[in-house]
Amino acid sequence: MSRTAAAALCDLTPRGAGVVAVSFTRRAWWHGRCLFPRAEVDDMTARRRMRRRCAAAAMVLLAGTAWADFGGPLGGLTAAERARFTAGRQTFKEVEGVADGLGPVFNADSCAACHNVGATGGGSERVETRFGRTVSGAFDPMTSQGGSLIQAQGIGAQGVCTFVGEQVPAEATIRARRRTTPLFGLGLVDSVPGVALVALAAHEARSQPATAGRPNLVTDVVTGRQAVGKFGWKSQVPNLLHFSADAYVNEMGITSPFFQNENCPQGDCSLLACDPVADPEDDGTDVRRFNHFMRLLAPPPRPRLDCAGFGGSLVFERIGCASCHVRTLVTGPSPVEALRFRAFQPFSDFLLHDMGSLGDGIEQGRARGNEMRTAPLWGLRLVTAFLHDGRAATIADAILAHDGQARAARDRFAALPVEARARLLRFLGSL
Repeated sequence: MSRTAAAALCDLTPRGAGVVAVSFTRRAWWHGRCLFPRAEVDDMTARRRMRRRCAAAAMVLLAGTAWADFGGPLGGLTAAERARFTAGRQTFKEVEGVADGLGPVFNADSCAACHNVGATGGGSERVETRFGRTVSGAFDPMTSQGGSLIQAQGIGAQGVCTFVGEQVPAEATIRARRRTTPLFGLGLVDSVPGVALVALAAHEARSQPATAGRPNLVTDVVTGRQAVGKFGWKSQVPNLLHFSADAYVNEMGITSPFFQNENCPQGDCSLLACDPVADPEDDGTDVRRFNHFMRLLAPPPRPRLDCAGFGGSLVFERIGCASCHVRTLVTGPSPVEALRFRAFQPFSDFLLHDMGSLGDGIEQGRARGNEMRTAPLWGLRLVTAFLHDGRAATIADAILAHDGQARAARDRFAALPVEARARLLRFLGSL
């Protein structure tokens, strides 16, 4: 393979994705990015050169890469791991009823009711509502009134009690909507050591202090210790087992050994006397099956880029998107070989950043109201409503809504020539 084809290929494909192994120079390979002089994007000679590189890379991709569908298992799993994935996916799709512990207040009756776009495990336009208020300069999640998460449905009449969906209290001054995020590839994210994200934050602080992120430190319900958050719009969840148990109790109202207490409907804990199923309602089996499914779920398949998309990848780097939407991360040790020391491309640093007016006002762990986790961009081609609350109808609208530490990149995007902007949007829409 020529160096030209290899240099183009490294921008299009994660390492180890079924292509011939290539040795890259430090200049050509850095966190999975292909680096070319800025002038190459602008002059006609460079455009012709880029087309040749793109064509060479496309031939390599067509010859050597197996393209999977959304929703399948990771490649390279053992038979036992594939069986765990299949069992977990089935449990993930099961519809729960009152006899299973659903409720007494809840948001959905199955995981797949929300996670379904593209395949089981995808995101959706379904949103949840959180609320709170500021008291003497501090955030109050209003737990005594059912906060901060609204459970919008109830299981109805149970004995002398009637359970209905919760409402945002009139006293709340902060209301936030959060879109359902996809779960594709989260086992890879879970396998990135927390210390690696701490080191990445330190690197950003040294090399790009204006846009540096910071980790959210949260309590891991599994160990009871502080851990680096990775999941959720505020990086408020540290691992997939915690994520599974948290979602089971907060979205479906089903308790487990990890979260043994029901949510009090609208904060009224006396109503729990009418809860028809004793706690914990799951002995941990379902939670672990959810964890197996998500841990072994493959990342979004990378599409084949055309030359416009390839050029957009260079624009992505040039205007500063990759400062936070870090292209490539590497996993650490794992009992699952398919997750062990693997490079992958989520386009996120999984750190908190000051987003200014784009923050949702909710505080979780050490995340402030103006801070949000960098949203991973892989799988973006399945999304139809953008940003954490779905307010943006297009990718361009989402970029233009960025604020805080992302303001400079936003302004550079706004100043792009029409052709360069189109290339960037073509690239992002292909992810």
